[in-house]
Amino acid sequence: MKRIAAIIMTALFTAVGIAPALADDQEQQIGQQVYQQLEQKGEIIQRPNAMYAILDPIAARIKSVADTQYDYTFHFILVHEKAPNAFAVPGGNVYVTDSLINFVQNKEELAGVLCHETSHDIHHDVLNNMQKSQTTGTIIGIVGAITGLNRSGLGQLGENLAYTLQTSNFSRAVERNADAKGAVTCAQAGYNPWGMVWLFQNFEKANTGGSMEALSDHPTDEHRIADLKTEFAASPRLFGRFSSDIATATPVRSSATGYAPAPAARHAVHRRSAYHAVGYCCAPH
Repeated sequence: MKRIAAIIMTALFTAVGIAPALADDQEQQIGQQVYQQLEQKGEIIQRPNAMYAILDPIAARIKSVADTQYDYTFHFILVHEKAPNAFAVPGGNVYVTDSLINFVQNKEELAGVLCHETSHDIHHDVLNNMQKSQTTGTIIGIVGAITGLNRSGLGQLGENLAYTLQTSNFSRAVERNADAKGAVTCAQAGYNPWGMVWLFQNFEKANTGGSMEALSDHPTDEHRIADLKTEFAASPRLFGRFSSDIATATPVRSSATGYAPAPAARHAVHRRSAYHAVGYCCAPH
């Protein structure tokens, strides 16, 4: 949690104007701050690494579609985390956990995650939600954590506030829009957007936990699946050529490395991943 608190605190601290005002490249500066913090904590998986042989070809095709719709170039970076997840940060960095590479069954599922994440940046969802969070209480919490008080009771209060903010920054409308836009991006990149549906279904099978949608700011997996199916049916010219049969999917395997996901990893799913601080994550709730 301290990692996430630090990330959200830094970004919000900048956004609310406690630090000197940023120029037009505010998103890029926030993105650089997050990268530096993850790098300092040793979370970035550096190249060379066999998992990039899986990630890079899929990311390249998605970049060819998404880069033209955003102010910055997208970069896809692996990070180490126990939970299968991904999150987008302003400035174009999309982080993918090694656990997600192990979790997905096919390339279409992984492509669906990446397409969803690029949508959040294209829609500027992070900055839009940060602006809504500029309250006095937020500022107090930010100051408490950034000044190093997170080791005290007061610091813990600030950290709890940060966690509350990062879990409430999501909205059902934002997630639905990112799913819909992500499906379009996948289709345009030549990836079957049904991979997003298959991924949600796999999360449902692998996790026995969960909570009522009325108590969560994320749509449930079931509702996200239903929304995507409605989206597919409404645009047959774009989506009609793609099959809903998972048997048509392409297994996640690199011809260069022979890497394949470990079956046991598919059961280690944590529904509440920590990575939605200054980014938006893919993992269903």
